[in-house]
Parts: sequence; C-alpha cells; structure tokens
Amino acid sequence: MSSVKRPSRPRSPDIEFAASVRADELGFVEPPETDVRFTGEPGHESASGSDRTNLPERVESGVTYRYVGVDYRLASRLSSLGRNPPSRNAARGGTTDTRGPATRDPAGG
Repeated sequence: MSSVKRPSRPRSPDIEFAASVRADELGFVEPPETDVRFTGEPGHESASGSDRTNLPERVESGVTYRYVGVDYRLASRLSSLGRNPPSRNAARGGTTDTRGPATRDPAGG
C-alpha cells in the first residue's frame, strides 16, 4: 500500500480544487463507487486524481486501514479553440467593435 503519484495536470489551469483527508483508522462497509466527469463548452483540458498513503486504489469491505491519507486534486483549463478572448471592454458589457473610436450618444445613450 504505497502512495500513488498524482496525474499530470493542465498547464496554467483556469480552476483547480484540492482537498486533503487524514485518518488514524478508516474502514468501508462497501467499497465506494466514484466518478469524475468534465463537461462544458468550449473544449477543455482536465485532470483529476489522488495521492494515497496506506490506502489501495480499490479498497476492500471489512478491512481497517490505518494511518491513511488522501490528497485529491482536480484541475481544468478552457481551450481557446482558436478564438480571441473577449476584450476587457466586452467583459464590462461594452462592445468589441474595432472599426474606430467609441463615441457616446449626447442624448445619454
């Protein structure tokens, strides 16, 4: 029951979640079923996984594991898909029109 190395992660992830758990004793009535899915648009690069100490990849019911640790990480990076990111002005609800300088309507528009 050695440690399992973390998976590679996307370079410069847009979001990363990490959690650590330690226990002197841990047992399972039934082995857990786990699943991680990454969905959404645009495309993305994602990875998740855990480093385990004194805990096998597949635990067994009725076994007491001692002095265990789990470090879990999930990371995801959006792919640009060849699109230009929105300008700062667009992020504030403005326009990305590049035809010329922005003008204001004197009537308050």
